[in-house]
Amino acid sequence: MPRLNISSGTPWEATVGYSRAVRVGEHVFVSGTTASDESGAVHGIGDPYAQAAYIFRKIERALAEAGATLGDVVRVRMFVTDISRWEEVGRAHGELFSSIRPVTTMVEVSRLISPEHMVEIEVDALIGAAP
Repeated sequence: MPRLNISSGTPWEATVGYSRAVRVGEHVFVSGTTASDESGAVHGIGDPYAQAAYIFRKIERALAEAGATLGDVVRVRMFVTDISRWEEVGRAHGELFSSIRPVTTMVEVSRLISPEHMVEIEVDALIGAAP
């Protein structure tokens, strides 16, 4: 099966050696995604809901480039630095996935790559799985 690597154009992808997303066959895997834009600016500092909403928009763009939609998402993994604020991240997730209902995990981690990042999200999708 051919492999399609999808880049968001950030300098970290080349430095670290990863892709924003990879499609192999009908499977799409989106890397852990934070609320940083291409220049490195962090969006939604101090606001886990705003960060999660921004991240899901980035993920949606990567999925589209791979030929998938949010409806094709079958697994979501969310990493948060303050689990006591889970409802804010959960609300952003629910706004997109309440009818799709992928399997989902949310765990607290001690920190992410930058102290301003409160949320990191990755997804797996299967093209054609949309309800």
